[in-house]
Amino acid sequence: MRISAIRVTVVAVPDLPLRNVIGCHQPYALRNVIEVETDEGLTGLGEMPGGTQLRAELEDAGTRLLGADPFRRARLRALFPDRPRVQSAFEVACLDLIGKATGRSVADLLGGALRDRVPLSAYLFFKFATPEDWLATPAGTPAPRGPLGMFGWSEAVLTPEAIVAEAEEFVRRYGFRVLKLKGGVLAPHAEVEALRLLRARFGGAWGLRIDPNAGWTPAEAVDLLPALEQIGLEYYEDPVAGVEAMSDVARRTRMPLATNMCITGFADLPEAVARRPARVILADHHWWGGVEALAHLGRIAEVFGFGLSQHSNTHLGISFAAMLHAAASIPQLTYASDTHYPWQHGWDIVNEPFEFHVADGSVAVPRGPGLGVTLNDDALRRFAEIARAVPAERRDDDAVMRRWFPEWVPKDDRGGMRRLIT
Repeated sequence: MRISAIRVTVVAVPDLPLRNVIGCHQPYALRNVIEVETDEGLTGLGEMPGGTQLRAELEDAGTRLLGADPFRRARLRALFPDRPRVQSAFEVACLDLIGKATGRSVADLLGGALRDRVPLSAYLFFKFATPEDWLATPAGTPAPRGPLGMFGWSEAVLTPEAIVAEAEEFVRRYGFRVLKLKGGVLAPHAEVEALRLLRARFGGAWGLRIDPNAGWTPAEAVDLLPALEQIGLEYYEDPVAGVEAMSDVARRTRMPLATNMCITGFADLPEAVARRPARVILADHHWWGGVEALAHLGRIAEVFGFGLSQHSNTHLGISFAAMLHAAASIPQLTYASDTHYPWQHGWDIVNEPFEFHVADGSVAVPRGPGLGVTLNDDALRRFAEIARAVPAERRDDDAVMRRWFPEWVPKDDRGGMRRLIT
């Protein structure tokens, strides 16, 4: 079996006005869909954060893979040793091909599923009410129809009390037993109050997390420790920017700190082992080099005493399937994985729906060969048409924020938030 063709398609899928430390999400999120064809008629699927610049990078890299054997993944890593996102895009597609060729799942290829269902964390956001013209597109491009007005997603969530109502809907609809708040939006004490209200509403059986995306100062992060310890967090994610500041906060509490901002690749691990800025790593296969890289990270994490979870971006079904196979098969990945999927529920590019188990917020690992999902060609064409109509090369959360606050000035890009935040 040899790779005979590679296609990369930029798609734009609806997103909601979700708040974060640098502003507000745009109406559309860009993704790149990778199709790797072989001379035996099989097609493997991959997915990455999107844009035409990354598409060009992937297409250029793909020319070096034509004629290659998808089973020889070590060659893929050798071709692109310093480009983990390229490795990830093609590694997932090759694993999908190998699974389809052998009749085995990606989880089997990673060593076998240890779990039939994967626990996931709700992702709670402060957000604006969705404007009527939020999904407006240029003339001739139909605005997508989907679940925008369902589940109260169109309502404003701008207070601690509103976050509790949002969490109640997440739990009712999806069964989540872990709740993560995207912080860095309100004043720090108001976000701590939201956590306190969540604990009072749901009790001790629910795990709570907060992620201010390095939006708090070191003094704020330390001053809030007594209140957060009293509430009882599963972990405290990236309250401040950088290894030095994170390490200082970590030394002052028994509560685990977590990160997807100061440990973002294997090169960061020596310093992380020495300085311990966090006890939990939120890895993302898109940035670490693929799901096999996460399995390797799991073994390292076990040796050095790190916990492991998965970071989420505004992903679609191909990436979600890869996340589920990784979480099912990596023994050290014991923390519930983050997911944005409910915010995109109803908009996807795969034919197989993902169903959340309302008893515990878990999702079953796809059972088919490879990733266990197939591409919906109609959805791909539709979202590609929208991407051509609303082009964007990078997220511009502060520009969107000025729709509500014309004088908005974002905080500085501490810790590389514009690359890592979702």
